[in-house]
Amino acid sequence: MIVAIANQKGGVGKTTTVVNLAAVLAAKRKTVLVVDLDPQANATSGLGVEPREGLSLRNALLDTGRLDDFIVGTAVDKVNLIPAEVNLAGVEVELARAGNHLDGLRRVLDPVEKSGVFDYVLIDCPPSLGILLSSALASAGSVLVPMQCEYYAMEGLSVILQLVSRMRNSGVNPDLAVDGILMTMYGRTRLADEVVSQVREHYGPAVYKTMIPRSVRAGEAPSYGLPVVAYAPTTPVAKAYFDVGAEFLARERLRQSVSRMTDGVLPPASSTIV
Repeated sequence: MIVAIANQKGGVGKTTTVVNLAAVLAAKRKTVLVVDLDPQANATSGLGVEPREGLSLRNALLDTGRLDDFIVGTAVDKVNLIPAEVNLAGVEVELARAGNHLDGLRRVLDPVEKSGVFDYVLIDCPPSLGILLSSALASAGSVLVPMQCEYYAMEGLSVILQLVSRMRNSGVNPDLAVDGILMTMYGRTRLADEVVSQVREHYGPAVYKTMIPRSVRAGEAPSYGLPVVAYAPTTPVAKAYFDVGAEFLARERLRQSVSRMTDGVLPPASSTIV
């Protein structure tokens, strides 16, 4: 199962969600491949791998390298990684020139999916609306959208869900499902509660029951090359990610109905949010 973790808005906890969900799934005896598609390479370093020039999907996407050459182990047992590095940033221009840019990642990942070696492939998408994000959505079976509990994040949610709808309706990826919306960086404020309330009102079961709290520990963990569930497993944020993992595994039957619910645009935020 290929899952894109995507939001074109940066700073929403996307990469933190990728590395911790991968670690939690591994703890549940699932084999996981993390694909770091973000040239910033935060998922790479967050899993204890030093970014290195030439060690990314760039050559495979340009059909000049074998995928097996880029898969490495990580600090987390049962979690493997295709790292990212800064040169991945230029691949969008090269793919655009080559044409059929939406097919590149699907072509690369198809043998991985068919091999059955990994139970889950998690794609850490870049925070942009460029070719790499579109390629990830064209390749994935479902998309998980982390969303910060803030007003402007609601506009970003609308944009990413519109893109998912276009991928389905245009025929690029008609089977693309929405895994769900994960509320992140939750703090006990009136604003956060209002945002969560509105998102739940409009999208119901599409929204994960678990919310990820703000946490200093979550910010510290990447500097040790570990997910927070390994770095500080007894903290509230780690517990929340363990709960997200359990909920993720339990949502299989919900994904198609959730996709229909999210096939639209989030209405404008209420004026009650101040």
